[in-house]
Amino acid sequence: MDVLTAARLQMAFSLGFHIIFACIGMTMPFLMAFAEWKWLRTGKRVYLDLTKAWSKGVAIFFAVGAVSGTMLSFELGLLWPEFMKYAGGIIGMPFSWEGTAFFVEAIALGVFLYGWDKIPKWTHWFSGVVVGLSGLASGILVVAANGWMNSPAGFDIVNGEYVNIDPLAAMFNDAWFSQAQHMVLAAFVATSFSVAGLHALLLLKDRRNEFHRKAFTIAMWFGTIAALLIPISGDIAAKSVAERQPAKLAAMEAHYHTERGASLIVGGIPDDETETVSYALHIPYALSFLAHGDFDAEVIGLDQFEKENRPPVFITHMAFQIMVGSGTFLALVGLFFLFFNWRKKHLLYSNAFLRTAIVCTPLGFIAVEAGWTVTEVGRQPWIIYEVMRTADAVTPMPGIQYSFYMTLFVYLFLSFVLVWLMNRQIKSIPKNYPSSTTHLKLEDQTQ
Repeated sequence: MDVLTAARLQMAFSLGFHIIFACIGMTMPFLMAFAEWKWLRTGKRVYLDLTKAWSKGVAIFFAVGAVSGTMLSFELGLLWPEFMKYAGGIIGMPFSWEGTAFFVEAIALGVFLYGWDKIPKWTHWFSGVVVGLSGLASGILVVAANGWMNSPAGFDIVNGEYVNIDPLAAMFNDAWFSQAQHMVLAAFVATSFSVAGLHALLLLKDRRNEFHRKAFTIAMWFGTIAALLIPISGDIAAKSVAERQPAKLAAMEAHYHTERGASLIVGGIPDDETETVSYALHIPYALSFLAHGDFDAEVIGLDQFEKENRPPVFITHMAFQIMVGSGTFLALVGLFFLFFNWRKKHLLYSNAFLRTAIVCTPLGFIAVEAGWTVTEVGRQPWIIYEVMRTADAVTPMPGIQYSFYMTLFVYLFLSFVLVWLMNRQIKSIPKNYPSSTTHLKLEDQTQ
């Protein structure tokens, strides 16, 4: 395994592992805070117990995510020293602010976990909201740094040196908003449907358990709203990519030839040698409209780029199809959820719908992983788009593959610990939970 391949694999594996915790860190605190808000408003014991159960899960994922995130920060310097040499002074601001948001999140989470009975009830609830907002800020700031890699701004290159640096222009680059809003909604979709799927599985074993019913309903509401909004954010992101990175759009769509009135390709297997796509469904004029808002607009194809400057088409296209397919399925499940709430409430806890929700458990995270594959692989061969190639940024240090093996071991160990902790947490959830009519006085905030 050569150095470049080992570095890419390590970074891909680390990002793929950490992004799960980033999504959970952006979403779960809001579910937790919403459950406490429901308890404060209704006094129903089930919401208090749900808040405490979810808060323990937030703490577990926060601890594991902190480890994986710390490893990532070291890997940037270890694996890509040439990138950090130039980029560090330009995009250091969002990373430093992300660190600040992380510490605020840690402090607020500590207050939330240990503040029961010690601080006013609404102050306690607000600390949970702060956990969510700071986690959201962390995710947005990291995405802003990644957006700079896709749309570099805030500097000039003079005689090979990066000068006239403007950190704010770099952070608020042309890609940050489209990427950030899409990532935030994707995080809510993935985490919420995963939580709903877990409680759906437990409901199949105990259909009348009020604890799981409330948890399932709350998670489905969050997931459904995000899933129905994400096509809008996806359209904004796609139009932004079409303008800034036409090669990435062409790879996403396996669009080999520049043409007007371009067809949207659904599915299919691209072949770089023949520059054709087999077994695909073609929707006439749709790509031109989606990319540029005009059915007759010209869409730049891969034929406008030298082969050494083209992204890997097969991986980018297949990942894009997986992302869109998974997201579409989740949005359809969300529509059924809305319909059942409106007209057929008894079907919410039917075997068919609960099993469908269980199927959805991994789909959101599969879509997130596929989406990040599109973002990162679709930018290749550039680490900074049209400024620095990935091959020029990698470390010259030999034996980097051993670092990859060590990272793989650490993440597998963390996964084992996480599964064990979450399994123990799930087993602690009360069975045969009492009716939702059970109330607690607000001042009786017992552990």
